[in-house]
Amino acid sequence: MRTLEQSASFSPLYQQIKELILGGLQAGEWQPGQAIPSEMDLAERYKVSQGTVRKAIDELASENLVVRHQGKGTFVASHREEAVQYRFLRLVPDNGKELILKSKFLSCETVQANEALAKQFGIKNKDPLILIKRVQSFYGKPVVYELIYLLAARFQGITLEHLTSWSGPLYGFYETEFATHMVRAEEHIKALGADRLVAGHLSLNEAAPVLQVERRTFTYGNKTVEVRLAHYETQDLHYANDLN
Repeated sequence: MRTLEQSASFSPLYQQIKELILGGLQAGEWQPGQAIPSEMDLAERYKVSQGTVRKAIDELASENLVVRHQGKGTFVASHREEAVQYRFLRLVPDNGKELILKSKFLSCETVQANEALAKQFGIKNKDPLILIKRVQSFYGKPVVYELIYLLAARFQGITLEHLTSWSGPLYGFYETEFATHMVRAEEHIKALGADRLVAGHLSLNEAAPVLQVERRTFTYGNKTVEVRLAHYETQDLHYANDLN
C-alpha cells in the first residue's frame, strides 16, 4: 500500500487520500458492488481527519467510481446496477418512456488489430482483438447496430454462447466474468447516411440518417479495454448529454 509520502507532494491532502483509495480500487481490494470501509475506518487507516476522507470520497462519487447508499455506506460503482447500466449510452426516447434495450448478439470472433485500433488500445498492429457484433432493439424495433472490439488478452474465453446466455448489461458481464470495470468513456459522434450493411441491420432504407458513435472505454489506470463503433437510428430517440 502506498503511503502519503509516496503520493504527489504538492497535491492537497484529500487528493492524496483519493489516490490511495483509487489505488485500492485498481488493485481489486474492493470489487464492483462491494462496500468500501467507512469514512471513520479510512480516516484511521490513513491517519487523517474524517472530513478529509469525506472530501476524497465526494470526488470519487462525482466521477461515478463509488456510489453512496443512504444508511448503508459507500460502494464501488457497478454497471450491474439498474440505475447505471446505461451510464455511457445517451439515447433517450422522445416519448419519455424508460430506455429498455434488448440485445441480440450476432457474432464473436478473434480478429487482427489494424493500425487505428492498435493505436487506441496501445498494442501492436495485427495483435489479436475480440470483435463482437450486436443489434439492440427498443420495443421490438432495431435502433443500435455496433461493432465492439475488446483486448483479446483480457477477455480470453469469451464466446457467442457466453454472451447470449448473459441476461444483464454488457459492462456488468465484463465485471462479473472478467473482473474488468469500465470507469470512463470518450465518444466521437458524426451524423451520416446508413450504408447497406447498417441499413440492413436497422431495417432502414440505404442512406437513411443515423448517428455514428465511436466510443473508447477505459478501466482503472486509464487503460483502453474496449472500442465500439455504433450506429444509432434516432427516428423515435434522441441523443442527450448533461453538460453540467
